[in-house]
Amino acid sequence: MQKILIIQTAFIGDAILTLPMIQKLKEQNKDAEIDVIAIPSTKEIFNSSPFVSKVIEIDKKKKHKGVISLFKFAKKLKSNNYTKIYSPHRSFRSAILTKLLAADKSFSFSNSKLKFFYTNIITYKKSKHEVQRNLDLISFNYTDESWKIIPLLEINTSSKNKVNDFFVNLKTKIKFAAIAPGSIWKTKKYPENYYAAVVKLLTADSFTVFLIGGKDDENLCNSISEKSGKQVISVAGKFTLTESIEFLKRMEILISNDSAPTHLGVCANIPVLTIYCSTVPNFGFYPYNKKSSFMSYDNLECKPCGIHGLHKCKIKTFDCGNFIKPVKVFMKIKDMLNDRNI
Repeated sequence: MQKILIIQTAFIGDAILTLPMIQKLKEQNKDAEIDVIAIPSTKEIFNSSPFVSKVIEIDKKKKHKGVISLFKFAKKLKSNNYTKIYSPHRSFRSAILTKLLAADKSFSFSNSKLKFFYTNIITYKKSKHEVQRNLDLISFNYTDESWKIIPLLEINTSSKNKVNDFFVNLKTKIKFAAIAPGSIWKTKKYPENYYAAVVKLLTADSFTVFLIGGKDDENLCNSISEKSGKQVISVAGKFTLTESIEFLKRMEILISNDSAPTHLGVCANIPVLTIYCSTVPNFGFYPYNKKSSFMSYDNLECKPCGIHGLHKCKIKTFDCGNFIKPVKVFMKIKDMLNDRNI
């Protein structure tokens, strides 16, 4: 039996965007076992994929932080005798780990660190979407539309029941919209007051708005909720990643920053409006399912200021976010939902 290893130890969004690649890789190698090395925060995502045999957790910040720990980690894995290794993650650690495991064939991108540690190098094309780039890594041939693969996840019964119970106990039954206002990068965050204004416009249009995110987003979501009035419910920190996907399936639309919730919305296959502040859609992380869209004010010399954004605006104006007015966001939402109903 062929044993394949995927190394993906990047952020939640990157993990989700690896799922279509894994799905097609399994189609190409039906009898193969596909294992994934993932960090603690993304383990749940890969465990929910029916195409993954086993998820191996690597804790880069604690248990497996040092070089000696990495060598010990690789030594334990080597007995699995992987025949192929694919590393969409392009870090030094991923390259060293690949070299230590000594598979017959290994694949990564042309912009990977220590790329000479891999037996096969695939050109990283900046003009493509991340899903396309990952499909290139496994030499999957796709057309203009066939690369737009919605990740298939198996959400367990307890997670479904938890979400179902939430909505059963919910007093309001009118149409639902979700907003994900958080990001670990501050210049990716659409202004808090603007989000509050968007919430007010949505609730005036008979929406109940849910503010979603992790535990780190609780204060932000509570603050927006306090500024927005009735028909606003913060569920930040209440649901896991897969539970959040199940939750989003009940929404008419998700409004998000250029961050992980965008990709959760794609998994739920609902309309997603991604607001780009300091980053740009051309980086290849925009929502790609039908009826989704994005907004970005690009007529700025300072934009983009970095691939991940920054923790503060270099020129202290934050024009990239401030120039995208709440009324325009609301009008875009209305256009997207009207188009969906045609």
